[in-house]
Amino acid sequence: MISSKGFSSVLAKFTALALLFVQAGVFAETSQERVHSMSHHVMPFEMAKTVHVFKMTESGGIQRVLARDPSDAEQIALIRQHLKHEAGRFSHGDYSDPANLHGADMPGLADLQANPAAVEVSYSELPAGAQLTFETKDLRLLTAIHRWFGAQLSEHGADARAE
Repeated sequence: MISSKGFSSVLAKFTALALLFVQAGVFAETSQERVHSMSHHVMPFEMAKTVHVFKMTESGGIQRVLARDPSDAEQIALIRQHLKHEAGRFSHGDYSDPANLHGADMPGLADLQANPAAVEVSYSELPAGAQLTFETKDLRLLTAIHRWFGAQLSEHGADARAE
């Protein structure tokens, strides 16, 4: 039989070992798992019912969010509501939603936040969702948009694709 002092010692050792595993990343989520599980804090639609499509262009890029089921009126309405809102925020340099989801050190984000007047962000509806178009004449910001799109593609995993 273990005494209460012995039990406390074993419990303390187990707790220390568990903390080491967590710090070492043994129980850590992948960035894709984290983004998928945290997405509902930033986006009103369901990630599993949508797909993000990123297309890098010579003047910036196009980000589409589409309902996987083109007849899902609820998801389409939520996509449109969200992207319309984000277009206004991005136009003013407010990229806090992607920063909250992907991290403030996300590639390209600091440059986009620092010079919003040099990036034109426009919103348009699509039959199964909506899209944002980013355009700039500034080469540094063009690179920032492409880096930002690449990071999102990587972290959204199966919920995203490049075009």
